Amino acid sequence: MRGPRSLQLRLALALGLAITLMWLAAAAISAHRLRYELDVEFDSALRNTAHRLLSLASRGERLNRYDLNDRERPRWGRRFNRGEHDDKHERDDHEDESFFARARDHNFSYAIFDESGQPVFVSEGAKASDFPPFERTGFLRTDDRTFFYDRVNRAGRVLTIAVMEPLARRAASVREMAMSLSLPMLIVIPLTLVAIFLVVRRSLRPFRALREDLGRKSAYNLEPVADHGLPSEVTPVVSSLNALLSRLRAAFEAERSFAANAAHELRTPVAGAIAQAQRLQAETSDEHASARAVEIETTLKRLNSLSEKLMQLARAEGARLRTDEAADLRPILRMIVDDFERLGAKDRIELSIADEPVLSDLDPDAFGILSRNLIENALKHGTPGSPITVSLERPAVLKIANASPTISPEDLRKLTTRFVRANGKTDGTGLGLAIVRTIADRANAKLTLLSPAPGRTDGLEVRVSLASGA
Repeated sequence: MRGPRSLQLRLALALGLAITLMWLAAAAISAHRLRYELDVEFDSALRNTAHRLLSLASRGERLNRYDLNDRERPRWGRRFNRGEHDDKHERDDHEDESFFARARDHNFSYAIFDESGQPVFVSEGAKASDFPPFERTGFLRTDDRTFFYDRVNRAGRVLTIAVMEPLARRAASVREMAMSLSLPMLIVIPLTLVAIFLVVRRSLRPFRALREDLGRKSAYNLEPVADHGLPSEVTPVVSSLNALLSRLRAAFEAERSFAANAAHELRTPVAGAIAQAQRLQAETSDEHASARAVEIETTLKRLNSLSEKLMQLARAEGARLRTDEAADLRPILRMIVDDFERLGAKDRIELSIADEPVLSDLDPDAFGILSRNLIENALKHGTPGSPITVSLERPAVLKIANASPTISPEDLRKLTTRFVRANGKTDGTGLGLAIVRTIADRANAKLTLLSPAPGRTDGLEVRVSLASGA
């Protein structure tokens, strides 16, 4: 059977089990020691009782006054041949009563025998046959009883006493003491387990912080992992991880730098080639050569557009996209829409902007790239001649919708992938929505594609919910 995968739970269970076992072992040792100490105490009481009774019997005391099982007898007895008002005798009676009261609590029984083994006195409730024959002074133990034998020879008279104690009394006392020790454990052990769990959880807090930090890492966030107060045993792992992140960051930056530089270097020769194609169209009178020049110009313009998109993608992947202060996005969107209207799309764009400032900490250049790509995609891939709607709402939501055939959910998920074009069209670069997705991911924005567009039976709406600054 597998144990829990959680390190926190494993440590808590292991420590809790170990401490519980140690508690139980300590309790068992204490119970064993307690049983030994109780045996010593009970044996001492048994021996003292025998000595006192034998001393009284040898002096001729009336032992029926000291019946250990007679609990209803009047407190004060009297010694014969002594005055009833003798203070000394009364004090002796006090001492004897106190001693034998303790002996009665132990359920002692006793018998006194003469030198021939005949019983001289047997305490009430006991029989002479209950006592094994005398063999030697000291203790005799059976399965359920403990006996103490002693013998005295006084004035030629030999008396033997046997005091008996049932072992059930000792067992009951041990159980009572064990329960007294166990009850605190029933409270302490659960509290200890809870304390262990809390301590382990607190001790593993740096690991949870490390896990959360690693969870935030991506191709756009490869900053070194913070130490978080981790134990020294884990510090080398974090150092190695930071070294790996550093190498990955260098590799990604080299890739982005190459793409951006390559795209930038292409712009000048491509622009020159476009100019040459246009000049060829103007100077030639050959219709076939002119048509070929037009095709060359179109291809070069597509190449120029691709290089522009590659630079935008490198900008989206590499630059810082969030600023320290929020800015109003409305002027930026108006400027982008004005650019498209100057290029002939004035009759196709329906702009709606909130009356109050729309604040966001998204970098203005990044917002310009994002909105330009969305408007360009809507104009290019929407139904020809149909208008598109562009709206900017508070708190910071950009919505762009266009008329088009309905797109299936599976195709919608693919549209933000690089070089994927809607409906198989080849006149786009396939990078517009990929750039938008990159900016949204890095700026902690939510990108949503809806088809059909809300309130329509067809079309596509792209909605970007930005981090608001208001």
